[in-house]
Amino acid sequence: MKVRKFILSAIFLTSLFGLNAKDLPDGYKNIKLGMSLDDTKAALIKDPGFGYHGDRDVSLLPGVNKVLIETDATTGIGSSFLERCWFQFSEDQLYIITINVNPAKMDYYNIFTTLCNKYGEPDKISPESATWKNDEYTMSLEKPLALKYMDNKIFDSLKQYSNVQKSGEEITRQMFLDEL
Repeated sequence: MKVRKFILSAIFLTSLFGLNAKDLPDGYKNIKLGMSLDDTKAALIKDPGFGYHGDRDVSLLPGVNKVLIETDATTGIGSSFLERCWFQFSEDQLYIITINVNPAKMDYYNIFTTLCNKYGEPDKISPESATWKNDEYTMSLEKPLALKYMDNKIFDSLKQYSNVQKSGEEITRQMFLDEL
C-alpha cells in the first residue's frame, strides 16, 4: 500500500513540476527530421512556401553520403515569411533543417515568445541564440532570424566520427585551462 502511494505521488510530482522530457517539434511544417532525401523532395514540392525548384537545389557535400538541399523562398513562389532554407542529410536521413525567416515580415521577439509559450523556457540562452533540447531533438532560434531543428542522435554520431583535428591554439588553450 505504501509503495503504491509513493508511486502515485512520484507520478503526480513529475507531471506537476514538468520533469518529463520536453516535447519539441521533429521538424517544420511537413518536413520532418529523419525523412529520406526522396520523401523530403516530395514534401518540398507539395509546399511552395519553401521555394523548392527541384533537383537543381540539391548539392553533394564533401564526404560520404552527405547531401544538402538549399531553397530560396524569395523567388516569388515561396512564402513571404521565409527566405533561404537548408536541409542537410547524412546516409539519406534528414538531420538538420535551417529556416531563415524574413526580418521584414517577422521579428525575433515574436518567434521567441511563441516558442517559449509552446515549449517552455529555453535550456540555453545567449545574445546570439535560444536553444531548446530534449533527448531526441534540438531546436534553436538564432540571430539575426533563423530557426534550426536538429536530430541529436545523427548529429552526435557525425560529430563523433569527425576527422577535424583541434588547432594548436585550441590545444594550448585547453592546457592553460587544465592548469587552473
